[in-house]
Amino acid sequence: MFSTKLESMRRLLTVGIMVVMGLNLAVGNVVNDSTSNVSDTVKKEHAAEKFAPGEFMLEHILDSHEWHIITIGHHHISIPLPVILYSKISGWHVFLSSKFHHGESSYKNFRLATEGPNKGKIVEDTASGEILPLDLSITKVVFSIFLSCVLILWIFISIARRYQKYPHSAPRGLQSALEPFILFVRDDIARSTIGDKKYEKYLPYLLTLFFFIWFNNMLGLIPIFPGGANVTGNIAVTGVMALFTFVITTISGNKHYWQEIYNAPGVPWWLKFPIPLMPFIELLGMFIKPVVLMVRLFANIVAGHLIALAFVSLIFIFAEFHPLLGYGIAPLSAAFSIFMGLLELLVALIQAYVFTLLSSIYFGLATAEHHESH
Repeated sequence: MFSTKLESMRRLLTVGIMVVMGLNLAVGNVVNDSTSNVSDTVKKEHAAEKFAPGEFMLEHILDSHEWHIITIGHHHISIPLPVILYSKISGWHVFLSSKFHHGESSYKNFRLATEGPNKGKIVEDTASGEILPLDLSITKVVFSIFLSCVLILWIFISIARRYQKYPHSAPRGLQSALEPFILFVRDDIARSTIGDKKYEKYLPYLLTLFFFIWFNNMLGLIPIFPGGANVTGNIAVTGVMALFTFVITTISGNKHYWQEIYNAPGVPWWLKFPIPLMPFIELLGMFIKPVVLMVRLFANIVAGHLIALAFVSLIFIFAEFHPLLGYGIAPLSAAFSIFMGLLELLVALIQAYVFTLLSSIYFGLATAEHHESH
């Protein structure tokens, strides 16, 4: 009897141990699977948050529908800008870009495209797919242009009033600071390339061009609002300025200017007839000049910003390998970034000078008389 009970207890104990072992194995598998899933999730999140230097640099030089101030954690602080759209389907729409919630939501079927050929643009979702509405929005670059225009008007109207009020007194303040640049544009750019008789006609445009480019270059180097917009690094802006120069040059062209293009004296006849090789080259040069103006300013400003951002990106790139590498490269990257910033201060002025000088040279060539061109 006793041996029978002992055998029954032994069997129960064996079954109990087997059940416990089975539970441990099952729980262990569940925990391992959970740990593996958590680990995979962490790895995926880490991969998703991996630093992308290309996106980082493009984000800082491209235009946008909001003025980003700072990001704290996952919270973005920015100034919303007016969105003005015309849709063939629903008509006109005016609202603030904050309705898009930094591109995470849509508003009245409009949204910021985050991928595809229309990335960064506002698209409208329709039954047949997404379409591009007419976008007349006040973007970051446009808003910065308005700010710089207001600043330039305020500065130079103030200076002009002081000249009128105190015509014989010594210049003071901003008048004293900017007068050397005004005289430089007048004497060393306009007068020397266009001539004493005709330079005054083009001087207002050349002064506007010089100070608009210079001020926007300087504002673009300020990392906080109201600076930071890449105005002269936007090819649409440089293209419009080059177009203005082209139109003024074309309208100002005298008889001698057009003769030099279509029937240049001193050129062998076989370069003009039967194949008008030289006239074609000269005519092509008319359109190449504004293109060169546009691309030169755009490329130099963008290149300066990209190099400075590339040095900053090195910190995060090295930190992904090991945090100590990021700390180690940080002083070197900071030093080169500061150097590039100082260099860009000089480039900001040089590019304003070059664009203004070339425009003035084109005006001089268009208005020069026959005896002046030799």
